[in-house]
Amino acid sequence: MYYLQLLLNGIVAGGVYALFAVGLTMVYSIFRFINFAHGELIAWGAYGVLLFTLPPFGLPLWLALFPALLLVIAIALLQNQLVFAPLKNSQPVTLLIASIGLSFLLRSALQLYFGSDLRSYQTGFHESIELGGLLISSVQLAMLCLSILFFVILHLLLTQTLTGKSMRAVSDSMELAGIYGISTKKVSIFVWIISAVFAASGGFLLALDTSLDPMMGLSFMIKSFAAVLLGGVGNVWGALLGGLCIGIIENMGTAFISPGYKDLTAFVLIITILLFRPQGILGSTAKGVR
Repeated sequence: MYYLQLLLNGIVAGGVYALFAVGLTMVYSIFRFINFAHGELIAWGAYGVLLFTLPPFGLPLWLALFPALLLVIAIALLQNQLVFAPLKNSQPVTLLIASIGLSFLLRSALQLYFGSDLRSYQTGFHESIELGGLLISSVQLAMLCLSILFFVILHLLLTQTLTGKSMRAVSDSMELAGIYGISTKKVSIFVWIISAVFAASGGFLLALDTSLDPMMGLSFMIKSFAAVLLGGVGNVWGALLGGLCIGIIENMGTAFISPGYKDLTAFVLIITILLFRPQGILGSTAKGVR
């Protein structure tokens, strides 16, 4: 039962890591660069909720999520408009370096406004529910349910809507999609919005279960990047699988080593897998959102 409890905890954490990784890999699929400022969208999502619960706003916690999402969407669109769009014809390494610089800027702004101390939400959701001998807190249940909801919506979006099909076409070839009359600008904006919503929502969900730290974006960005590599770069469902794998591995690893080294367990196994399958679990030589 102990190992099943660790597995459950890993699935809950992995579902949120997958939210981060999917947003990151969708941006890569369209723009062909890894956005290292993605981690700060995670942090701003968590802190944005805190911002709107404090005076002068004073919104209830769950209601504060909606203006926080709008704030993070605005940040994502602004970083694209002011930084990435002017550099779109540059080498990928230029965009990568720009995203690292932007990450430092957003993290510094966060520390300047909120300070460097750990913060937490004032919630009353600490009771646990027993399911077949397994304990799951109300916060973990919310994390699990919302993660599932987001991925169901994403699946329907990619497979059942014209926007989703346009995204897949643009990810295959932006130039060819433009020739066929697809608005690449609208698709680009939509991808940034999805990436921001997934990052901010995941940041909020993890902050519910832990605490808020100005450096949390960097930590989760590394895990997101690892999940993308593990699942296959550019593969949405590979990112989902990679996130789940990292969550499960790091939690199951605590059964054998100190919890302080749980990240080490996950990354050692990931490196081992990538040595034998460099393209990732679901990766292939084909490009595009899949």
